[in-house]
Amino acid sequence: MFETNTEIEKIILVSVSTSNVEEAEESLDELEELVNTAGAEVVGRMIQNLEHINNATYIGSGKIEELKNLIWETEATAIVCDDELSPAQYKNLEDALEVKIMDRTLVILDIFAGRAKTAEGKIQVELAQLRYRSTRLIGMNNLSRQGGGIGTRGPGEKKLEVDRRLIRDRISQLRSQVQEMENHRQVTRAKRQENPIPVVAIVGYTNAGKSTLLNTLTDAKVLEEDKLFATLDPTTRNYKLPNGQEILLTDTVGFIRKLPHHLIDAFRSTLEEAKYSDIILHVVDSSNPVMDKNVHAVYETLKQLEVTDKIIITVFNKIDKLEEKPILKDFQADYTVEAAIKKQVGLEEINDAIEQALKSMRVYIEKVFPYTDAGKPGLIRKYGQLLTEDYREDGIYVEAYVPAEMVNKL
Repeated sequence: MFETNTEIEKIILVSVSTSNVEEAEESLDELEELVNTAGAEVVGRMIQNLEHINNATYIGSGKIEELKNLIWETEATAIVCDDELSPAQYKNLEDALEVKIMDRTLVILDIFAGRAKTAEGKIQVELAQLRYRSTRLIGMNNLSRQGGGIGTRGPGEKKLEVDRRLIRDRISQLRSQVQEMENHRQVTRAKRQENPIPVVAIVGYTNAGKSTLLNTLTDAKVLEEDKLFATLDPTTRNYKLPNGQEILLTDTVGFIRKLPHHLIDAFRSTLEEAKYSDIILHVVDSSNPVMDKNVHAVYETLKQLEVTDKIIITVFNKIDKLEEKPILKDFQADYTVEAAIKKQVGLEEINDAIEQALKSMRVYIEKVFPYTDAGKPGLIRKYGQLLTEDYREDGIYVEAYVPAEMVNKL
């Protein structure tokens, strides 16, 4: 028998601060978490203050010399830069430092490649990776090497001389498959609109507790881990509110600052579940020191996806982890709730907020249904909120709140 040990990559994080050093530190903290999630170890970090990023080498020549010394001292095997590198920056840094060069985008793509479980997720990840790598074949010499580490999962590169035409052909094939999936989603959405069950999309920064909320409410059995991007593939489940109203809860992929545009493009059909929902359930990790910036990143991503004019319920999760309780506010939300989902705290308030939001979207009706239409109150109970049901001589008297599109069908 042969024993094989997987060597853990030793990483140095590098960032350029063009305005605020504190923000650069926060971003590197998040990058360190991403690197750890990808299975590597951070052994050092470096931040350089510059007016703008160096177009040739990302950082200045002086810092490159410092970085060489740090690589020698820490025995680092790779560098991860906090911004997306151009092909020239890749090549020049690799020539100067003689170690593996990566950037934040590559790390995120690698995590996604490891987490994608469904055929759809795998196709979307491969498309994003190939789009990213197609312009960097010359600069990324390290991808031709045999071995493990970040950036080697997914489609990979067998040799440096890989034919660009073949990559373009593969991208074209994947785009066609993604388009087919998008068409399928459109059909599914159209069917949902015919059946007026409200859709509530759960969104939020990665690791805020979205999957925990879905599991707690619906027993969906979605993977929960204290890691970034623990779940990647979207999950939709039926859920009955305490008042009897049925809704669809959809969990979406977590957002992150500097979310690579390759991923937004590839996962657009998945992320757009939020666009076609009735209500946005925004889960926030209130114990995160940079909570406000994470909330801003979520709203910026929603803006990119053209998700507008939605009722937003913000759930400030993990309040049990707060040593001192601050005033938690989200001025863009219509409703706010404080919760500790894992400890079953605030679930009643979340249900109440969803019920109130649905009520605000509905039309109040008073109507007497003849007994020949005795099934109509049952439809109201399923798709709306039945307030009064009185069996009279002339029929069934009903007071209810129903979706606007349902009024003409009653």
